[in-house]
Amino acid sequence: MRWDIFCQIVDNYGDAGVCWRLARSLSSLHGQEVRIFCDDLPTLNLLASGTPSAIKEKIDLQPWEASYHNARHPVQTPDVVIEAFGCELPERYLAGLFIAPIKPLIINLEYLSAEPWIIDFHAKPSPQSHGIPKYFFFPGFQESVGGLLIDPIPAEGQIVANHVPELLRTIWTKLRSNAKRISIFCYPGAPLRKWLENLATLEMEIDVILTHGHSELLNVYGEQPVELPSNLQLLSIPFVSQDEYDWVLSQCDFNIVRGEDSFVRAQLAGKPFIWHIYRQEDRAHEVKLAAFLDLYLENTNSELRLAVIAAMTWAMPSEWFKSLNAWSTHALAWRTQLLKNQGDGGLAARLIRFTS
Repeated sequence: MRWDIFCQIVDNYGDAGVCWRLARSLSSLHGQEVRIFCDDLPTLNLLASGTPSAIKEKIDLQPWEASYHNARHPVQTPDVVIEAFGCELPERYLAGLFIAPIKPLIINLEYLSAEPWIIDFHAKPSPQSHGIPKYFFFPGFQESVGGLLIDPIPAEGQIVANHVPELLRTIWTKLRSNAKRISIFCYPGAPLRKWLENLATLEMEIDVILTHGHSELLNVYGEQPVELPSNLQLLSIPFVSQDEYDWVLSQCDFNIVRGEDSFVRAQLAGKPFIWHIYRQEDRAHEVKLAAFLDLYLENTNSELRLAVIAAMTWAMPSEWFKSLNAWSTHALAWRTQLLKNQGDGGLAARLIRFTS
């Protein structure tokens, strides 16, 4: 089947990351023909840059306007059109679908959620005045919803520890052998300075790996440059591709992630993590986080449950860091459970079954 995926980037990385990972899963694992139309192609190309060429070359990456560039000779009608996260299709592209002899199926691919209500809305029709069939599709953790993007399944950290990506080799030589490793990829607004200052009081060696741009976040609004004791070492890494970032997650003892793609990848890394969920004015993000934690902590004891909730809500590390070993054991068990639950192929495979 032929698929067109439309991607409008909201927070620079997450939306593009999900679309790219879906496209590579559809094409490389399931033999589908995939095009992506994106309104920020440079960012999408950066995320895809570390992908093996044999996989990347199978996917047709196009700027947004290419979907309607020549209205007299529109692009070949696909079998399935993906509106990623509810983005609206360009009017001229949609007009081409109206006159197509065989109408495609339009899928409104929603944001990932663990909230129970998505079960009732998943795969339900969304009637349109133009008559082209359209359906809601909700990624999620439950068996009866859309599943997760699990490709590629990352190898456990020790197996690939010596496979340091070229971009990271110089920085990796600066890591201390006995230090805990923490990676940080969060939104502006996180209490990062205060969090790191508290982390330094734990009196253990910790190497903190700051993803691209986060060093600048520590010194905004005219504040003095952050100064930390020598037991805490800050290291900044350049912008890396999806696969290279997956590797970083696998090599750290703790990860702070944001958005949707890195949220799932942190879980598949089998390591404890903080999900810095995107803040919404109506506080809907708090409900979304609580729903995930209900699933994530379902089989944990009260001590670990309280520690994880504290960490996820940005309590200072001194309040919960002593539970890191127990959390690490739980994170590995959760990874195993996720892979078992997504044994049918996850989101990409469930999309194909639904649209076939």
